[in-house]
Amino acid sequence: MNKVTTIEAAMEHVRDAQVIMFGGFMTVGTPVKLIDAILGKKIKDLTVVCNDAGVPGKGTGRLVAEEGVVKKYYASHVGLNPEFGKKMASGEIEAILVPQGTLAERIRAGGAGLGGFLTPTGVGTDVEDSERGKQKIVIEGRSYLLELPLRGDVACVKAHRADRAGNLIFRKSARNFNPLIATACDYVIAEVDNIECIGTLDPDMVHLPGIFVDAIIQG
Repeated sequence: MNKVTTIEAAMEHVRDAQVIMFGGFMTVGTPVKLIDAILGKKIKDLTVVCNDAGVPGKGTGRLVAEEGVVKKYYASHVGLNPEFGKKMASGEIEAILVPQGTLAERIRAGGAGLGGFLTPTGVGTDVEDSERGKQKIVIEGRSYLLELPLRGDVACVKAHRADRAGNLIFRKSARNFNPLIATACDYVIAEVDNIECIGTLDPDMVHLPGIFVDAIIQG
């Protein structure tokens, strides 16, 4: 089994108007080579799911800067990218701001095949009214919001090591959202620093099993 491929072949699965999830936390663990390829392919009208909106000129901030690439954006915070703020205010990008823990759990729920989950986070705030309003459920006198799962068409992850079967090891905090999004998307592309032969990785050190990964490209 060899999932190593060219970036051109991997990009054949990326098309206009898809939901694409990106790993990364303020550009740490972000697959920059895949972002370059998406921009080079002139993809339009994407729905992006990422912890944040990067910074100007770096990470997913590069997608935000290009006109028409991003139509909708799910993130937990966007405050370090003023370009995003301008496009959000003008209506060029529809921003769905989600508390960070809730965002992670919505992605996890999508990967686990769950119908949703209940959380008290956001009750009585703007979160309650986002996405055309959320269902509120009271249990033993406490209010909860029903949060629905998030799934995507393509996940773009960044790993430090991989074998050719797609088993991935992430480097320190660069792991962040990467393993989560890989479970919640139909097609997973891993940009990897070091690609090794099958059998060289200690199974106990693997953070994401290869069953979740469809394509590996050299980072």
